[in-house]
Amino acid sequence: MQRPDAVLFDLDGTLIDSRVPIVSAMNAALAAHGEPTREPSELYRYLGPPTHWSFADLLGGDGPRVQPLVDTYRAEYLRIAEDQTTVFDGIEDLLRDLRDRGVAVAVATSKILAAAEPLLVSLGLREFIDAVAGPAVDAVNEPKAVTIGRALSLLGDPERAVMVGDRRFDVEGAAAHGIPTIGVLWGAGSESELRAAGAVALAAEPADVASLLALRDGS
Repeated sequence: MQRPDAVLFDLDGTLIDSRVPIVSAMNAALAAHGEPTREPSELYRYLGPPTHWSFADLLGGDGPRVQPLVDTYRAEYLRIAEDQTTVFDGIEDLLRDLRDRGVAVAVATSKILAAAEPLLVSLGLREFIDAVAGPAVDAVNEPKAVTIGRALSLLGDPERAVMVGDRRFDVEGAAAHGIPTIGVLWGAGSESELRAAGAVALAAEPADVASLLALRDGS
């Protein structure tokens, strides 16, 4: 792979392990609105897609019940996220390496921007990131391709961008812009999901990403 001039990262499942707060907040929202709670394993597949879509899928269809669930979820998530989210081992080293080599870095996440920005700050990652793109609070099911397009624009439309993510939404969203994706295997997505979506390479740990991006070639 040619060394990129920009790298776009997904957030949940790629830079940070947010399974605990997301599952907790989703179940809190379901319980608050009289819906049955779910086992964590059943909710892990909702790490990645837009929140409105996730709750509509859980309820078996879109409708007036979805927005109140989303609102409750977001309020609970903001309350607990900082204390219950961790950064995956090796991520800070990867981001620092990219910064030191002059490679632009952006986060393109389906998490609303109002939640993503403060979380990145509190986890000590924001200093390594040039731009953060995420949906507005009032956005409904913003496609990942739209979010990625905004991230690219914020970086000045780089010529050799690469996406790094853990779900098919990342791969497909990047492909809409002609950008290759490195799929990571420490998040919510499986190897089969990422391969089927068209990931150009897979990484078992953050150090593998650096190698695939040709950052560790001795030059």
